[in-house]
Amino acid sequence: QVQLVESGGGSVQAGGSLTLSCVASGASLDIYYMGWFRQTLGKEREGVAGVNGVGTTRYADSVKGRFTVSRDNAKNTVYLQMSTLKPDDTGMYYCAAKWGWGASLSGYDYNFWGQGTQVTVSS
Repeated sequence: QVQLVESGGGSVQAGGSLTLSCVASGASLDIYYMGWFRQTLGKEREGVAGVNGVGTTRYADSVKGRFTVSRDNAKNTVYLQMSTLKPDDTGMYYCAAKWGWGASLSGYDYNFWGQGTQVTVSS
């Protein structure tokens, strides 16, 4: 069983930056593909970024060039660096883990979820 705890959310103005962290406990993250998702009230959950155990990444088109996902397996931590933030980036951001290294940005493929951290971008 993997427990995931996100941190780093907050309120920023458009154009600003934030870095989210996701710390795992209960198991080593080496064997998991890790993803970041976001959800806003009234909208479907969106996969924004994913990274496998050797650092190969995948991004949603909406965040390419602005977000960077990375992981530090030694620290059992995954990061999401967000820059040039837009009001549309506002939402609750969740970290999630899926068994294996197969890339996916579909939430249905993930096995463990954190509680989320809120990101609010004002114009």
